[in-house]
Amino acid sequence: MDIGLISVRYARALLKAAINDRCHEDVYHNMTNLLDCYLHVPELRPAICNPMYSRSKKSSVVLAACGTPAVELTKRFITLVLQEGREEMLQFMASSFINLYRQHFHITSGKVTTAVKLTAEVEQRMRRMVEERTQDKVEFTTVVDPTILGGFVLDYDTYRMDASVKSKLNRILIELKNK
Repeated sequence: MDIGLISVRYARALLKAAINDRCHEDVYHNMTNLLDCYLHVPELRPAICNPMYSRSKKSSVVLAACGTPAVELTKRFITLVLQEGREEMLQFMASSFINLYRQHFHITSGKVTTAVKLTAEVEQRMRRMVEERTQDKVEFTTVVDPTILGGFVLDYDTYRMDASVKSKLNRILIELKNK
């Protein structure tokens, strides 16, 4: 059984149905919430995959993880996945859906790490810079990490722009060791 292939097929069908029903943004938010719960709540996967729990209990747990309110299409999708006994692949389906959605609607996911909280103006400038380079809309997450000492680290797609003080100090240290 190829988990990746099955997950992408389910995700592709969900995206097509969401676009047809004009609820794709709501389903996208449901799937991002679900994936976030999988990543940050380690008890979620064992609870959903536990054969001792009924489908209705699993469904209510998954729908709670999708966030409120879960749209009707998301509810029907979860019901289908549970009926088919594919709950162990639900995390991969959510991830595949998010990737397909971003490809379809030309959305780039980015992350900015700084030593201090960014101002709205600086964040907007960075967003515009990435949008100009990718020709896509950008979804940014910002992280404050004081260990980089200053500057920023910008990650998007497969690119990384590291303008942190920490990395510059590390480069100077390497040069000094080599001399």
